[in-house]
Amino acid sequence: MIVENAIAEAVSPTQRVERLHRRSFLLGSAASLGALGLAGCATSDGLSLAEVSALYGPVPTERFPIPAVDMSKVDPKYYRRTVRYDTREAPGTIVVDPGQYYVYRIEEGGLATRYGANVGRDGFRWSGDAYVGRKSEWATWTPPREMIKRQPEAAKYARGMPGGLDNPLGARTLHLYQNGAYTLYTIYASSDPETIGSGITSGCVGLLSQDMIHLYNRTPVKTKVVVLPA
Repeated sequence: MIVENAIAEAVSPTQRVERLHRRSFLLGSAASLGALGLAGCATSDGLSLAEVSALYGPVPTERFPIPAVDMSKVDPKYYRRTVRYDTREAPGTIVVDPGQYYVYRIEEGGLATRYGANVGRDGFRWSGDAYVGRKSEWATWTPPREMIKRQPEAAKYARGMPGGLDNPLGARTLHLYQNGAYTLYTIYASSDPETIGSGITSGCVGLLSQDMIHLYNRTPVKTKVVVLPA
């Protein structure tokens, strides 16, 4: 099983640096009607513009204030929703469906909270059961030795990249374990809306920062995580 925690390795080093700097310039206000490319007062997925703004607006109370998401870069089918979901898994369980780019939190009554996600790219996907072994807010990111060998420019972060908006792990991280051992896989907060609905990572799963905070606050340590085959 591949055990790398390199985020978005699919892009070149130059593109990655550009993306990190671009995060600081994400829109700081709620997405407008024109930005969403809509006519009327509801999105194509049935959510009102007010609901979208409430879900993905700025979060100024964070240690590193989070800007609003540019929702013009996200397909409406990946907006956070409550949906019907038939499963034998207990409420609270997290189910990752990499083939559909969704993460589900199982709720009572045959329902689930569904989030759009980015997932592992071809050759880095995995499936199976895990659990949340620990949780982190604004975690330090340390590139694995395997990544540093492939991409020497990552060596400057060998002792860790401090938390912040440019940190690949973002505002919140759920660290996944199996049999008492850290897998190096995570569910993390992404500041890159254009990545939702794509396979770009080395097996980790990213949610928009606002969605990740929502999931994180409802997920205790030891929560079961099921990763379905792609």
